[in-house]
Amino acid sequence: MSYRCLLFLLLNAAFALNSCIFPPTAFAQDSSSSKKYKAHTTEKLRSSESSLEAGSVSAGVYRNSSFGFTCKVPAGWVLRTEEMNAQDKDDANVAENATKNGRVLLAAYSRPPQARAEDVNASILIAAESVASYPGLKDAAQYFGPVTEVAKAQGFETDDEPYGFVIGSKTVARGDFQKDVGTRVMRQSTLVVLAHGYAVSFTFIGGTADEVEELVQGLSFGVSSQSGK
Repeated sequence: MSYRCLLFLLLNAAFALNSCIFPPTAFAQDSSSSKKYKAHTTEKLRSSESSLEAGSVSAGVYRNSSFGFTCKVPAGWVLRTEEMNAQDKDDANVAENATKNGRVLLAAYSRPPQARAEDVNASILIAAESVASYPGLKDAAQYFGPVTEVAKAQGFETDDEPYGFVIGSKTVARGDFQKDVGTRVMRQSTLVVLAHGYAVSFTFIGGTADEVEELVQGLSFGVSSQSGK
């Protein structure tokens, strides 16, 4: 699975949620077949997680000690990370390859698919992919080639060129986008860092610049490997 595939998957899902086109059962978790498939996929993914930590959510905070960051998940939000990683993984070989090369680390939404509303469904989407997929990739800013390509394919317009953005003591590459959705405006900010041989992208989506900025401020770097214990 390439980073482009991961990003398309995430942004397609986010756009679909905001367009209210997912059927209520799209991410149902209460059927026996869904549970069996989910358990099977989770087991296969865990078997090859040695090269890429999945991280975890506890007390409203997603933590990934390998990459050294935490991200706050607002109260009441729903998680769809496992469902995202389960898509297109019909066998163990595909699941193992996808986990080694890249995976969705966090997919969180302000409301579930079946909850229809007029406002933008705010989202936090975090993904990681091996930089080996992009020969010559030297810094995070270069990653905005495919990021911008994917955003534009979704109908987003760039607010400006990617720029350095400081979070605590760390500087990351950031790009801002926006898109008219009927009478609403969907705003997206994507931050990218390179760490331990992976390109890690953090995408925040909301209905206003202030909403997106508040989500971005929930991201923090500097988590040691000990904090995940």
